[in-house]
Amino acid sequence: MKNFKGKKVTVVGLAKSGAAAAFLLKKLGARVWATDSGDSEGLRKTKGMLEAKDIKVELGRHTPEFVKGKDFVVISPGVPEDSQVLQWAVEYKAPVIGEIELGYICCKAPIVAVTGTNGKSTTTTLIGEILKKGGKRAVVCGNIGNPFCGEIARIKKNSVVVLEVSSFQLESIKSFKPHVAVMLNISQNHFDRHSDLAAYINAKSRIFENQDKDDWAVLNYDDPLVKKLKAKTKAKTLFFSRKNKKAAAFFESGSVFIGQGRAAQKICSVSELKIKGVHNIENVLACLCAASIFGISPKKIKEALLGFKGLEHRFEHVAAVRGVEFINDSKGTTVLATIMALESCGKPVILIAGGHDKGSDFRKARHAVGAKVKKLVLIGEAKEKIKDHLMGAAPCIFAETMEEAVKKAFFESEDGDCVLLSPMCASFDMFRNFEERGRVFKEIVRTLKEEI
Repeated sequence: MKNFKGKKVTVVGLAKSGAAAAFLLKKLGARVWATDSGDSEGLRKTKGMLEAKDIKVELGRHTPEFVKGKDFVVISPGVPEDSQVLQWAVEYKAPVIGEIELGYICCKAPIVAVTGTNGKSTTTTLIGEILKKGGKRAVVCGNIGNPFCGEIARIKKNSVVVLEVSSFQLESIKSFKPHVAVMLNISQNHFDRHSDLAAYINAKSRIFENQDKDDWAVLNYDDPLVKKLKAKTKAKTLFFSRKNKKAAAFFESGSVFIGQGRAAQKICSVSELKIKGVHNIENVLACLCAASIFGISPKKIKEALLGFKGLEHRFEHVAAVRGVEFINDSKGTTVLATIMALESCGKPVILIAGGHDKGSDFRKARHAVGAKVKKLVLIGEAKEKIKDHLMGAAPCIFAETMEEAVKKAFFESEDGDCVLLSPMCASFDMFRNFEERGRVFKEIVRTLKEEI
């Protein structure tokens, strides 16, 4: 572990990961300053907790005094590259690292890092469950909701860290080197942050940057953008595939397998899994690859898979109302996620979509919408753009609130249909986050069921 005692450090951004970094640095003996341009009730509460640990905090602005004379600066993933604070860091010659870089410097255990446009949280959680079932001391953390830096105290040498990492977090790495790097898929996302698809891929592929021949890369053979990334890593590579039986983990005749050729072993039938959907087959296959690297037996892998109920807001069955199934896929914030959700629906769909546009090309969903969707119910800032991009693919109506959207969707449905919330957009125009959006949807559906 690097010696931080007496070092002067500024943490920029005080959401969960920034606050965790500040507390960790203080515990390691650093002199800590923290700054955030926001000034919400939640941030003021965090400010009080930090100040109780003798950490100097400023809210509502950034000032150069908080950067000048510091040994280094730690940035949260939400801090953009063109932030004034980062310009001051360059001016004052203060090195800049991200929260996961700080966590890596302090981490004693091997890391399984999981990234991709969709499926990260499910895959990260499931890898953790499989490792635990196989007797490993797995610590699941990162972009999944509990920051890496907040878990350092309980990570031992015999632990395995299963870490969800985003493109924002990977932008600021220096030495970060996971023993296993999992890339699930890549599609258009976060164009409100990344200039184009190439910039987004470059950020994502940094996960392989420091790997060597003793490490592993787990790649989706079926995703052409991911498959190409084999050239970006020096690590040993394992492919997973729904279509190619030569992959290290593959899907055939309704079952998932690990191993190649005659050594391939059936783990279980997909029909036995509690998590449903085409996308979850890919997530499971990625988990099989990671589990095999750590020597987890097929028996233990199967036990973990069959016991896994999935995560809230990910293609989650909510209720059936008069023969109409309601599914909450609020985490479906990209076009690809919604396409996968539609492909997983075996019924005609009334799709509730819309929200804050991340610079997406919704035209990519035209085929899936045309094949599966009876009616589009659109909400939020992006509703006009989605309507324009999907003109002719399915009839479209607007709603101003989630309650109105659910009621209109139910009115348009009939016995045997599915009402799917899979927004293709972020939630920030109408909700605090995708979790709140999903919870509101579920509450409305349950109230509807009671009233009908």
